[in-house]
Amino acid sequence: QVQLVESGGGLVQAGGSLRLSCAASGTILSIVTMGWYRQAPGKQRELVATITSGGSTNYGDSVKDRFTISRDNAKNTVYLQMNSLKPEDTAVYYCKIVDYLAQYWGEGTLVTVSS
Repeated sequence: QVQLVESGGGLVQAGGSLRLSCAASGTILSIVTMGWYRQAPGKQRELVATITSGGSTNYGDSVKDRFTISRDNAKNTVYLQMNSLKPEDTAVYYCKIVDYLAQYWGEGTLVTVSS
């Protein structure tokens, strides 16, 4: 019943910026945590960033100081501002939300960073 709609992926040159958005809709009691994960070809899915309902953030070491996660609680939307992109950031990025009863995943959006 919960749907996550992601947008903002695409092709960008190294050093450029991109902003991802994920809007949640459906029957959601209360979103506790929202976050982004990514999976590069041939690699395991890894944490990019998370943000709690109180605004506390956590980042993966590889993106810290370059990416910023934020949320708009009124819109049930989470954002990921990606700056100083590197080719190694190329991956499918997945949105994840956690409420009191369950967790949900988006279908992913591809980010490609060229050299």
